[in-house]
Amino acid sequence: MNPFLRFAGLSFLMLLGVAASRAQRAPAVDPAAAKLGFDPVRLQRLDAVIQDHVSREQIAGGVMFIAREGQTAHLRTFGKMDREGGKPMAVDAIFRIASMSKAVTSVAVMMLYEEGKFMLHDPVDRYLPAFRGSVVAVPPPPGAPAGTKYATEKARRPIQIRDLLTHTAGLTYGDGLAVDAYKEARIHGWYFADKDETLETVIDRLGKLPLHAHPGETYQYGFSTDVLGRLVEVASGLPLDRFFAERIFAPLKMVDSCFFLPPEKEGRLAKVYGLEKGQLVLGDQGDYVRGPRKCFSGGAGLLSTTRDYARLLQMLLNQGELEGVRLLSRKSVELMQANHTGDKYRRDTPAFGLGFWVNTDLGYFGELGSEGAYGWGSAYFPQYLIDPKERIIALFMTQHRPSGGLDLNQKFKVLMYQALK
Repeated sequence: MNPFLRFAGLSFLMLLGVAASRAQRAPAVDPAAAKLGFDPVRLQRLDAVIQDHVSREQIAGGVMFIAREGQTAHLRTFGKMDREGGKPMAVDAIFRIASMSKAVTSVAVMMLYEEGKFMLHDPVDRYLPAFRGSVVAVPPPPGAPAGTKYATEKARRPIQIRDLLTHTAGLTYGDGLAVDAYKEARIHGWYFADKDETLETVIDRLGKLPLHAHPGETYQYGFSTDVLGRLVEVASGLPLDRFFAERIFAPLKMVDSCFFLPPEKEGRLAKVYGLEKGQLVLGDQGDYVRGPRKCFSGGAGLLSTTRDYARLLQMLLNQGELEGVRLLSRKSVELMQANHTGDKYRRDTPAFGLGFWVNTDLGYFGELGSEGAYGWGSAYFPQYLIDPKERIIALFMTQHRPSGGLDLNQKFKVLMYQALK
């Protein structure tokens, strides 16, 4: 059995403690990395930079994982998952992954698309009636009463499912001209774990609020993937947590991925730390253990481990299949990796696919990478990368919020690429 499969298998969990202790010592030579086309000496640069951030108390700790051709090339833990308790970071630590949940929801949508539940150009109001008759917030006209913050006009066309996958639906996280209306409706910001209501009630309320752009015209990061989560519920007939558990997590053996943590696993949940005025402090731990446990955010609500999330990434790198289990067709993964936003997305890369950035122009990107690579990150600072050209998945897991301006979650990608032979 190859190293990646051992890492992914349940029987390998007993070896994780050994891996963690070795990772803290950061061995000078890594034979597995050399066999998979990495220079082990150059990989030490990656370890050194992460360890330096820990030593200078810029981050508390993290897990660095790289696989190539389905085999583990690099696995290291750094620092602590609980500084107050003196608990070292563990390979099986559980992390809040926030917006890295979006990849899971996008996979779920594409699975239902393959089953003929909808077309990607279908109007979402066909399945979620709350979005019928959407209006867009626009600047108030001349002569409007003092204090008028916005007017509305009818959306030029309905929101399509594809708009939601590409964040061109006109949905922000509430910010924009109509921000006060979103705050009054208690729908502002990505955090849903504290909501004592169901996803259905939240999305029904959201559908009545003004959009902040006409559908299909502007890239605006926001609630789109949460709307997709509700679409999954309607199209499948299952609550989102059950769909993920039964249709994605169980087949992929993602044994520690969920929306709300079972109390018996609380000891494995890495604590959140953040930089405030240059000092590393304990952050907000959230409601993932003792909250209402009602609202399933497909956009930012999941918990996962390095092992689990690596299996999702490997499935995507394998064009929809892992260990004989196929969730998506090769053509669906190909579609997800295409540029769906034209020149509307100009951030990390010049293109956005169905759920993540896509690097279509290495010169525009301007950092080490590969054309065709894709990925995303999290408000809690983790980042992932899938590189079909080099057959690599790379994942840096940590719990760091606020970031204090750190760029380690981006820098690790450069340090990984520079170590390729």
